[in-house]
Amino acid sequence: MPFDGSLSERLPTPEEIEKAKRATTVLAKAVGKDGTLSFRLKPHGRGEAVIDLPPAVSKIMLDLLMLISKGEAVTLVPLGAELSTQQAADVLNVSRPFLIKLLARKEIPYHQVGTHRRIRAQDVFNYKHRRDASRRKTLSELAKLGQQIDE
Repeated sequence: MPFDGSLSERLPTPEEIEKAKRATTVLAKAVGKDGTLSFRLKPHGRGEAVIDLPPAVSKIMLDLLMLISKGEAVTLVPLGAELSTQQAADVLNVSRPFLIKLLARKEIPYHQVGTHRRIRAQDVFNYKHRRDASRRKTLSELAKLGQQIDE
């Protein structure tokens, strides 16, 4: 894929970060009680268009702007996409060799395309969800143990 200058290929500029901060503030205040966001747009002199974003899309938009306002590069990954081992490792924030070990232990399903491993994005996110839930549970147990020791 050629470089197109999108934020999936580079960090946001200071100007983009500032605009994202302002947009996040304004849009967060505009979210309706039901989670929807409504926009009134004026396309170049052609009247007015009203767009209502459903709650799930509104949340994604705010999350996206929040990440950009923190200077993060952002990539949207469809759940049905197939990822290379490097892409999957990047999603999980682990090294590629560590990801290969996860695949070898069958903790994440994959398939071969020629000599290359391909992992469904859904499987990567499922593993991430399980891993994060396990970490939260362990942290909670440690906190309880710490409280018991303090007593």
